[in-house]
Parts: sequence; C-alpha cells; structure tokens
Amino acid sequence: MTRAALALGGNVGDVAGAFALALAAFAQHPGVRIRARSSVYRTPPWGVTDQPDFLNMAAMVDTDLPARDLLALCLAIERDGGRVRDTRWGPRRIDIDIITYGDETIAEPDLTVPHPRAAERAFVLAPLAEIDPTLRIGSQSAGELLKRLDATGVTRDAAADAVLREAGF
Repeated sequence: MTRAALALGGNVGDVAGAFALALAAFAQHPGVRIRARSSVYRTPPWGVTDQPDFLNMAAMVDTDLPARDLLALCLAIERDGGRVRDTRWGPRRIDIDIITYGDETIAEPDLTVPHPRAAERAFVLAPLAEIDPTLRIGSQSAGELLKRLDATGVTRDAAADAVLREAGF
C-alpha cells in the first residue's frame, strides 16, 4: 500500500456535501483506505480572486492503486460530483488533487507529484499540516512550509465539519 495525500476544494453549491460524497466514494473503493481527514477550512480564492471563498480539506489515504489509477479515480469522483472544467482556478463544486504519492516523484503531462504548487498554497498546507505536519512535500515538511506562508483568511469551518461528521467522516 502507498500512502497518498489528497487535497479537496470547492466553492459552488453544497461543497461540504460534495466532500462527504467524495470521501464515501474513496471509502467504498476496494483499492483505497482513508487513514485521516483534516478539518474543513474556509479560504480566500487563489488565482482568480473575484469568486466566492473556497472550502478546503485534506485526506490521507492508503492505496494499492498505481498513481495514474488514483488520478483516474479522483477525476471520476469529481465528474460524479458535478465538476465542470471551464476556467482554470475558477469556481467549482469539487476539485481533488494528489499532493503526494508515497515518496515518489512523477513528472508526466497530466500528473505531477508532489503537486507543483502545494508548497505555495496555505489552503493546501493548513489541512495537510493538521493531519501530518511531518509530511514531506519535496525537501520540506508541510508544517515547515506552512510557517513560511501568509495564512490570513484560512480558518476552520465548523458547519462544514459538522456535515462530514454527520456523514460518518
């Protein structure tokens, strides 16, 4: 089994409900076991800033799926959750990124691990550092990387967390 760190985000519709459905889909897949999930965080938009705040969270999974198959599963869960890809960094109901896949480095046209911009994003690092501050992203830990960033506006969202707890996560 390989330990993989996933980042989930969204800002359109019932995002907490979409997170719950995504976690359920991962939990039901025979090749994936959820090890931990972070709190849900409300974060300001990044990239395209003229849009609603995002909800973000992280999940740590053990998987026997090859990285490319895990990516395919993430994309299928996004599609099933109503994801439409029309604007880069734009509004979306759900987005699921593979941040790390064991200690592997992967550089393919549509799959780069560790995620190439994870170290720059407090909305990724805060949830990851909550569940595993020692997680290596490149040469540094999630906790070390987070300390270097401005995390202004990155706050826990108790209502969204309650939705996940009610769903059993």
